[in-house]
Amino acid sequence: MQFHFSNHVLDVDLRELTRGGESVAVEPQVFDLLVHLVKNRDHVVTKDDLIEAVWDGRIVSESTLTSRINAARRAVGDSGKDQAVIRTLARKGFRFVGDVQPKAANGGEAHAGALQPLDSTGELHPPLPPLDRTAIAVLPFANLSGEPEQEYFSEGISEDIITALSKLRWFYVIARNSSFIYKQKSVHHQRIGEELGVGYIVEGSVRKDGDHVRITAQLVDVATGSHLWAERYDRDLADVFAVQDEITQAVVAAIEPQLYAAEDFRARRKTPDNMDAWDLVMRALSHYWRVTRQDNLVAQALLEKAISVDPGYGQALSLLAACHTFSAHMGWQEMASAVPVAERAALAAIRADSEDAWAHYALASVYLFNRRFDDCIAEFELALRLNPSFSPARGVYGVALSYRGRWEEGDRAAREALKFSPRDPFAAIYCGVAAYCQYVGKNYAEAIRLSREALRHRTDFVGAHRVLTASLGMAGGADAAKAALEGLRRAQPNVTLAWLAGELPFEHDADKAHYVEGFRRAGLR
Repeated sequence: MQFHFSNHVLDVDLRELTRGGESVAVEPQVFDLLVHLVKNRDHVVTKDDLIEAVWDGRIVSESTLTSRINAARRAVGDSGKDQAVIRTLARKGFRFVGDVQPKAANGGEAHAGALQPLDSTGELHPPLPPLDRTAIAVLPFANLSGEPEQEYFSEGISEDIITALSKLRWFYVIARNSSFIYKQKSVHHQRIGEELGVGYIVEGSVRKDGDHVRITAQLVDVATGSHLWAERYDRDLADVFAVQDEITQAVVAAIEPQLYAAEDFRARRKTPDNMDAWDLVMRALSHYWRVTRQDNLVAQALLEKAISVDPGYGQALSLLAACHTFSAHMGWQEMASAVPVAERAALAAIRADSEDAWAHYALASVYLFNRRFDDCIAEFELALRLNPSFSPARGVYGVALSYRGRWEEGDRAAREALKFSPRDPFAAIYCGVAAYCQYVGKNYAEAIRLSREALRHRTDFVGAHRVLTASLGMAGGADAAKAALEGLRRAQPNVTLAWLAGELPFEHDADKAHYVEGFRRAGLR
């Protein structure tokens, strides 16, 4: 079936939108939204109707819905100001008001009798619409305690993980009522994936013995059936709710980077022409984690491409802002040119989704290099309220605190990031942050140890080379400091005392002088 309006053709069978005969790039979810509005153009479509039809009842924020409506308008040459094709009716919903002429597609018709998959009750239901992001289902954790009264605890763990994962914003999370229908049922992962439209499943078990509890959790790739991650947690139940909160945060913090890595692997199997905005962001994220100059440039290029596909894509905008501020911090870009670009991208990300922790993480970093210290701390803390399991924000929050001289708090934040996500691709950053905090506290031996640990994770991490050089300079090891300085110059050739003093965002002159002195003693000029 084709729908013709103005100079557009919406071809449902080919899943293609054309304008004047030229193909218009439309993300799968935006395409489904357009189709639903066109098919229901005889009445107002409520927000709930759209969420049910396009997102299949998944948890969706107001800003996400608005972003997709705006993308649909852009695709058909409309705007929120004109509303000539897609009209918003205040407190009612949306209606497609363009003049539409339905036509049968050339060479074929839609067959109402085509076979469709069965649901778990044996009834027919249509296949779930394709998504612009990956979806996850958290199954009810199995109660292995043999005590029916402990069901509340195992269910509580599952429910808390659903709530915490929904704060990631970069993934769709299946609502509790949908995933809990599999409780105490033996159903193959692939079938669950097909029925719920998910790519990943989180499952686990709870075994309570007196005042001790053992919780296991694993992340499963539905397509392959492989376990991407698994962990076991043993805790004493002095405070049930505190244990529940701690385990939830640990599980989500550990799962998040595994999901990104799996999505990057999936995206790599596609040709460049077949990658959508989500694929491009996942590819970019894998390069962002590697903390090298070349990887940062590759990440920026991928993100620019994602934004060209969808200019309002918040995830791409926030990560692009983070790439620019990190690059400037490492001395790879001029601070004066990188930070304004990052600020525009971060603010656009917040406009796209004000509840995305990554957007506030990006803006916090911008404010740090603008020396807006109070605003910086406020944005980091907002990011962590939105997603308490967000280790990158917690780790870089430690940097911001240390640049304000609050090194003990900064050290605690960095170590918490490592505690909750020990296999995090940013582990080198967290070690480097803790190392710098120890330097500020004049604990040079510990700063040296942590710097070397960071370099064990990422041998070319500029930040760790800096702290190692300054710490060895202050500790008085002349030969070791000289060798460390050579390593720093390889990682950041443009480093000078003037660059350190002028570009890094110290709040207090005494902290600046202390840091620069370490490099001067190491032989930097």
